[in-house]
Amino acid sequence: MPAASGQPGRAKASWGWHRLAEDWAARVVAAAGVRPGELVLDIGAGQGALTGPLIQAGARVVAVELHPGRAEALRRRFGAANGNGRSGASGVTVVQADAASLPLPRQPFRVVSSPPYGITADLLSLLLAPGSRLVAADLVLQRAAVRKYAERRVRGCRLTQGLAVPRRAFTPPPRVDSAVLVIRRQPR
Repeated sequence: MPAASGQPGRAKASWGWHRLAEDWAARVVAAAGVRPGELVLDIGAGQGALTGPLIQAGARVVAVELHPGRAEALRRRFGAANGNGRSGASGVTVVQADAASLPLPRQPFRVVSSPPYGITADLLSLLLAPGSRLVAADLVLQRAAVRKYAERRVRGCRLTQGLAVPRRAFTPPPRVDSAVLVIRRQPR
């Protein structure tokens, strides 16, 4: 479904999409410390600003995008598979899905993403649910939400505030500043 502009992947007010600049995406991935071979979900992948640096870090990436035009653009950009269980040539699998109904991997996984701000609470509930195999997450969220959740422990995970991400790091700039919510599973 094309956006209001008639072009797939273009920002539309009702989608509330703000594209993270590639230089900021690279900073987020570097700060996350992703290691080669790790399974990483990029939830709300957009046009792949974080997906690209995750591939460069050697991650096996599942790019999750709800918007059909952007999901197709991700498949073209990364030569990715379409959620059939096999990765594309770049090691990326693109899944067109709503994050709220996303089945999580049954194996240990990380999340590095810049999801829509409006799904923050639901996404955290999903990732931190009992039985989740999440080992780490670095989520670019509205700074107020990061402050709300930071310095907590939830189901064996510690949540802290990471990198500050200014409005100018996005196109179009959101009305609020952002930061990275860092989630790490703590040893028992």
